[in-house]
Amino acid sequence: MSDGRAAPERPPRHRSPARRKRAGRAVAALLSLAALPVRAAEPPPPEPVALPFRIKAMRGPGSDVALAVATSGLLPVAHARSGASAAPKATASAAPPPVVVVWGEGGGAVLSLDGDSLRTTLVGAEAVEGFAAAETPRGAVPGSRRALEGPLSAYLTGPTRALGGAPGQGTVLTLRERQPLGVTAEPKTVPVATQTLAPGPDRVFAGRPPRIASFDGRPAVVAVTAQGPAGSGLAVAVKSPAEQPAGQLASWTLSAQTPPQAGEGPEGAPLALAGIADFAGTGRPQIAAIRAPEGKGLLQLWRYAEGTLSLSGEWPGYAGPVAGEEADLAAPVLRGGGELPDLALPVSGRGALVLLSLKDGQPRERLRVALPAPAAFGVAALEAGGTARTILVGLADGRVVALPAGAP
Repeated sequence: MSDGRAAPERPPRHRSPARRKRAGRAVAALLSLAALPVRAAEPPPPEPVALPFRIKAMRGPGSDVALAVATSGLLPVAHARSGASAAPKATASAAPPPVVVVWGEGGGAVLSLDGDSLRTTLVGAEAVEGFAAAETPRGAVPGSRRALEGPLSAYLTGPTRALGGAPGQGTVLTLRERQPLGVTAEPKTVPVATQTLAPGPDRVFAGRPPRIASFDGRPAVVAVTAQGPAGSGLAVAVKSPAEQPAGQLASWTLSAQTPPQAGEGPEGAPLALAGIADFAGTGRPQIAAIRAPEGKGLLQLWRYAEGTLSLSGEWPGYAGPVAGEEADLAAPVLRGGGELPDLALPVSGRGALVLLSLKDGQPRERLRVALPAPAAFGVAALEAGGTARTILVGLADGRVVALPAGAP
């Protein structure tokens, strides 16, 4: 029972400056966590593909080597280890099947899909290395790789160690395009038109393979430039829509370049192209790239519009090839059914692979898989009917692992 007296008034609580500072740090930490990609649960590590050799190189679908092997006639006559019959002979009008090619000192293999199953077809290492030698055209920077799509090819020429000194650099980007050949009774050489582009007096092209894309319905080539010992950026070359006289290549221009960005470490590492697709769902392709991939890689998403490149966002925690490393360590993953493509790439340290959705420019991990060894020789996706079925990863110990591309 109350005695009618009011309860004594409590003095106001005052937080010390130290406590307020600790509380502020806690709030900031929570906010930074909210900005990171949503983490996915990790399934068990994938099982390695059975191969009788350790790989030292890997090329994915769309690469020069994969296209050459798929159309060479090697697949119908090679021995299939998966128990399936050899692949049927492709007709002249059929598109070549998507394949992944791996090879090492003990042999080579072509990995393809047989329905939803992975087929392993053994081929001679010498034959595959012959195709690999052809991906460096005559006059190209030694050891570089060309991009090839339809009649268009793009590669670096003019080897130089200026403005950075890193191997694999080129002074110009060379574009070659096969021209239409009219119907004739006599055999004729297919005419090829050539054009070269330079990035400017204070830049060269970095030792990264260019990529062929399409922006606003026009063919485009995306390349990486270098400036100074650790700076690199992106450059986009587009084809003029104007008609040109027969036998002449339509005018190409370097329509956009980004300011140079510093790489990680004193020697730096140039940007690495991860993929070009409409990852964000804007109706236009975006360019995914890895900045400073040596241990603290940042995944960047760039958009190109009206001759301008702009950064949509960047997120830490991913890995790409270091300076001088030729592996493609990321691949777009087609979802099919009108869904946006994902991006498969390793996390920092390369001990796990993630399948990343970038819808609306916000990263979300659909899948995270621990790898039995660090990713090293490549990441590639095999698709059928416009939907990726299998993701392949070449590991540092020479093995290849396969994991399903499907994710919730």
